[in-house]
Amino acid sequence: MVDVYQNIKEGERGAWLSIVTYLILSAFKLILGYLFLSSALRADGMNNLTDIVASVAVLIGLRISRKPPDSDHAYGHFRAETVAALIASFIMAMVGIQVLVDGVGLLFSGQEQAPEPWLAGVAMICAVIMYGVYRYNLNLARRTNSQALMAAAKDNLSDAMVSVGAAIGIIGSQLGMPWLDIVAALVVGLLICKTAWDILSDSMHRLTDGFDEQELPGLRETIASIEGVENIKDIKARINGSQTLVDVIIEVSPELTITESHHISDKVEARMAEVHNIHYVHVHVEPREV
Repeated sequence: MVDVYQNIKEGERGAWLSIVTYLILSAFKLILGYLFLSSALRADGMNNLTDIVASVAVLIGLRISRKPPDSDHAYGHFRAETVAALIASFIMAMVGIQVLVDGVGLLFSGQEQAPEPWLAGVAMICAVIMYGVYRYNLNLARRTNSQALMAAAKDNLSDAMVSVGAAIGIIGSQLGMPWLDIVAALVVGLLICKTAWDILSDSMHRLTDGFDEQELPGLRETIASIEGVENIKDIKARINGSQTLVDVIIEVSPELTITESHHISDKVEARMAEVHNIHYVHVHVEPREV
């Protein structure tokens, strides 16, 4: 189980990278957006501000999930990751709605002053930086099987797309369509809300013991290939933070001793950890029905 907690600790590096990057980019975008009148760039900066809070929530969730099991949490604290992602989604949704409200107000206020054209280059540089952070966190999330870090990676990608949208809006405003900058800000708000909804729905699915049933046949096939397992009577799984918990009922030869049956259970647990990186497997052994 040491590897499980080490993976979570590694995931904290991705959260710290996101926090530092968002701190720098949000300050940069907001200052330039207000000084040079770019609604899209300001909205992008506001988006990054929420990402700071969301990334801090992810970091706290990862820290808590590393706590070992205790008398009140016999299965550990892994779900703190999912709770952190859920909190982050609410924060993102609130700011996304605020960006939409502000954008609609500007659209009907008649303010159509075009921002400086070089701000489009600033937005594109920010997009490239965020895409780099996304790739780093995506690879780290896959390696550590961290749901919270995967949510952060999705947020990083949406931020890169938002910056591209801001650049498009600024360029459009230079082509005689200054209102396009405000429209880009509205698109930014919608993207923030969409990302928030995706993270929210996934977190709720996990917190209510949801599991992708399409993954079950692969788990069943792995267990069925183990010598001594004659039939799989039932198998189900659920998500606990970054960990998958599997309950399986296998049938073995009724002629086996308890020790021999227990040895087969050990092989099931070892194979699931080796093939699927699943470390929590509850195996119930029954004699095969004749």
